[in-house]
Amino acid sequence: MNALKDILVISIEQAVAAPFCTMRLAESGARIIKIERKDGDFARYYDQIESSDSSYFIWLNQGKESLVLDLRDKSDQNLLKNLLLKADIFVLNLAPESLIKLCLEPNSLAEKFPNLIICNISGYSNKTDVYNEKAYDLLIQAESGIIGVSGVENSPGRIGISIVDIGTGMTAHAAILNALIKRNNTKKGEVINIAMFDVAAEWMTVPFLQSAFAGIDTIPAGLRHPTIAPYEAHVTKDKKIIIIAVQNEREWKSFCEVTLNKKELAENSNFCSNVQRVKNRDKLNYIIDEVVNHLSAADFKLKLKAGNIAHAEVRSTSDLNFHSGFRDHEIFGSNGMAIRAPVSAFANSSTNSKVRAPNLGEHTKSIKTEFSTD
Repeated sequence: MNALKDILVISIEQAVAAPFCTMRLAESGARIIKIERKDGDFARYYDQIESSDSSYFIWLNQGKESLVLDLRDKSDQNLLKNLLLKADIFVLNLAPESLIKLCLEPNSLAEKFPNLIICNISGYSNKTDVYNEKAYDLLIQAESGIIGVSGVENSPGRIGISIVDIGTGMTAHAAILNALIKRNNTKKGEVINIAMFDVAAEWMTVPFLQSAFAGIDTIPAGLRHPTIAPYEAHVTKDKKIIIIAVQNEREWKSFCEVTLNKKELAENSNFCSNVQRVKNRDKLNYIIDEVVNHLSAADFKLKLKAGNIAHAEVRSTSDLNFHSGFRDHEIFGSNGMAIRAPVSAFANSSTNSKVRAPNLGEHTKSIKTEFSTD
C-alpha cells in the first residue's frame, strides 16, 4: 500500500494517539519525520520488551525517522520552518500552552503555510473552557462516561487497552485522508482539530440518547449486553466462560429449540420478545444456566453451532497467539531485532518488512543536512 508514497509528514508526537495516526500514514507509504525532545517520546520508556523498546513504541513507530530538536533554539526553529515548507501534513499532540510557547498555534501556522494540512490532537476541544486541561486515555474514559458504563454494577472498570487514544488516532487519520482529497481539488491545506473527549463522547451516543430521551441510565453490565437478551456470558461445567448472542426472534426460536432443547420456551410470554427477555433476564438466565452448567464448553459450542447461534469464549491475552483467526507478522525494534506481533488490519503485512522503530535522534544529522538552507 503506497498510495501516500510522495507525502511528507512532520509530527511532533508522543504517547499513542498521534503516533497511531502517523503509523497509519506510514503504512500507506508516507514519509514520517518524528520530532522528539532530547529525552525522547516518553512512550519509549513505558515498559521494555525483548527488543529493548517499549511495547507501545515498537508498535507505533515502525519506519519513522527520529529527529531531535530543541524548539526553543533559533536554528532548530528555522529547520522546522524548512521542514514545514516542504511538508504535506503536520501532526501535533502538544499541550495547548506548549503550542503557544513554541509559536505552533495551528491557525497561525496555517497563515504561514497555506498548503499544509495541520492536524492538532488535544484532550478537549479548543471550543470549550476545558481546552487547557490535561488529558490522558484513562482520564478521558472516566470523564466521557465510558468507565461509567463498563465493568460491573457498583464496580466500574477501565477498558483494558488505550481505546480512546487509539480511536482518536483512527479519527485523525481518517480526517487527514479526507483533507488530502479536498486539497487535490482546492490546492489549499486546512486545520483539523481532533479532541479525545469528542471522540469518546460520540461513542457514548447510544447510552446518551437512551438516558436523555427514554430515561434509561446504562449501568455497568459486566459480560452482558444492557438492552439485548440473551446476549451475555454463561459458565460451562469445565469453568469456561462462553458468551452467546441472540439478535432476533428467528435466532431466539432456534436457540430454544436446537441449543437448549426447550421448544416451549420460545413461546413463553415472559420471553416472547427482546423487551420481555431483558425485563425477565434473571429468570431466563436461570433456565439457560440449568442447561449450560451441565455441559462442557466443547459440547455447548456444538449445540450453539447446531442452532446457528453466535458465540465466543472469553480468552486470556496468552490465548490470542493460538487462536485460529490470529495472524501475525514481524516488526523490528530499534536494535534491529525482529519480534512477532499482530498483523496490521489496515495495511498489507509486507508493507513494513524492511523498516524498524528508530533510535532516538537517529536521523537528526541526515535530516538537518537535507533540509538546511545554509
